[in-house]
Amino acid sequence: MLTDTSPDPSDTTTVGEVAYRRIRSDIVLGRLTPGRRLRLERMKEAYGTSISTLRELFNRLATEGLLVAEGSRGFQVTAVSSANLREVASMRLLLESHGLKESFQRGDLEWEGRVVAAYHKLATMEKRMAANDPSSPESWRQYDWAFHVALISACGSDLLLQTYASICDKYLRYQMIAATFRGQEAADEHRVLLESALARDWQRAQQVLVTHVEDCVTQMTSVLDAAA
Repeated sequence: MLTDTSPDPSDTTTVGEVAYRRIRSDIVLGRLTPGRRLRLERMKEAYGTSISTLRELFNRLATEGLLVAEGSRGFQVTAVSSANLREVASMRLLLESHGLKESFQRGDLEWEGRVVAAYHKLATMEKRMAANDPSSPESWRQYDWAFHVALISACGSDLLLQTYASICDKYLRYQMIAATFRGQEAADEHRVLLESALARDWQRAQQVLVTHVEDCVTQMTSVLDAAA
């Protein structure tokens, strides 16, 4: 998942790594729009790094599928499509469904605390959204993802969590572009996921998750198809 890109005086992270995080965040959150061409000369000042470092970072992001290398023409932010969204959503469901089962079976009291805390923040934001509060949609989506990550955080597999984080960012990119708050329906699904977690009922959680993701994908594909 995305991490905080604000500077920390005690952080020993390299300038290149900080630039990588910023660029990645800007792609996922839609600040660098799909299809946009990124010229190295123009981008080096924006991200405070050299052309050679920037080229390495862009190639790294290309291997993640977030950029497309165009040879001498530079790089382009990967385009979006309904077909790719469905592929990303299918992978998310596969990983998260397995993670739910493992996490519900392994989770301890500390895990329950993380899940409840994440749900409280999300539910509070959803109430504000339902009341037409001008809260940032970006914050709402981040709370949404934090809750889903908390649900599977006790799965016991670092590889699953790392792979899931990568898929999450690709899915979040579509959410930033095409998703809107689905109202009480989505809020109710999150409540059932919480109840299922506390009851350790992973079968019920998996069923709700499928509906939750598929309904969101249906909403987003209609937006993408209308814009095509």
